[in-house]
Amino acid sequence: MSTGMPGIDPLDGLRAPQDPDCDVFLTGTVFLDIIFTGLDSAPVRGTESWARGMGSSPGGVANMATALARLGLHTSLAAAFGDDHYGEYCWDALEQGEGIDLSMSHTVRGWHSPVTVSMAYEGERTMVSHGHEAPPPATPGPAAAFPRCPPRARAAVASLVPGRSEPWVASAARSGAMVFADVGWDETGRWDLAGLTDLAHCRAFLPNAQEAMRYTRTDCPRAAAHALAEHVPLAVVTLGAEGAYAVDSANGTAAEVPAIAVEALDPTGAGDVFVAGFVTGTLANWPLADRLAFAGLTAALSVQEFGGSLSAPGWAEIAAWWQQVRTCADQDPAALQRYAFLQDLLPAAARHWPLRRAVPTIGFRP
Repeated sequence: MSTGMPGIDPLDGLRAPQDPDCDVFLTGTVFLDIIFTGLDSAPVRGTESWARGMGSSPGGVANMATALARLGLHTSLAAAFGDDHYGEYCWDALEQGEGIDLSMSHTVRGWHSPVTVSMAYEGERTMVSHGHEAPPPATPGPAAAFPRCPPRARAAVASLVPGRSEPWVASAARSGAMVFADVGWDETGRWDLAGLTDLAHCRAFLPNAQEAMRYTRTDCPRAAAHALAEHVPLAVVTLGAEGAYAVDSANGTAAEVPAIAVEALDPTGAGDVFVAGFVTGTLANWPLADRLAFAGLTAALSVQEFGGSLSAPGWAEIAAWWQQVRTCADQDPAALQRYAFLQDLLPAAARHWPLRRAVPTIGFRP
């Protein structure tokens, strides 16, 4: 079930009749994630380890799609789904559970769903995945028209790959979408910005500190952000436990917000949640520092739960957190003031913090 709160629309007052129905479009591979938690250490070869917790949920690009939808954005996802029980479960969880538009997605007959098994321990995770590339749609329809014709959207989220261009990114930008992009580790070792050809179509680029420094040949993540801002209007560099730093080259401003100190259970999907929070604040026209603070908050809330899409917070979690921290003794007034912009966004929380969600698993029937 979605963790959004009824009536919470971050774009309230900004919508117009001529606007696209879709707030954010994205595409990618949906995995079935099976997550084990409560492991005291890494599994040892030749032994059997028992985990104290387990859950299952749609993963891969579904982490980002779920995070966006739970923040109240109308989200459209183009993906292939297997016609096995895993694919049926993932489709239902995303469409019915999270309200994500899957009209651009399709089911592939005879293709099994990609699967990832994730083990969380010592603040990190180890993953094993299996899957095969999905064939294109076999029948006419919206899914078959993609990637030539992505839907009109306020924004799109892309994952850049060195040396590879995705035509839909340029098409989305031409139709007016703000394109937000992240990037993975460059396995080629070249770290050449020229190889990220779709960066030219992006409104914002959000690498982590190591990625940013390698692409810019700098030894400081803040210097890397300024260097990246020469190639993209908005450069955001995540600094892990230190927070995030951003440079907006359009108006010459920079902002830095420290991270919220939390006890991390599972970091899976935290980067996706950060991007979703930043996209939300950008579409809502918030100041740059507020966007960074909100993105960092949503990521901090997510790592306190396990799983990727399982842990993505909605407005209920955010409201409960804000209510809780304002009543805690010994709070730093300056740190609390950093999140004061939430006061006008959130209703009075009806649930107490911390929250615990039901853990979905495969096999239960209504």
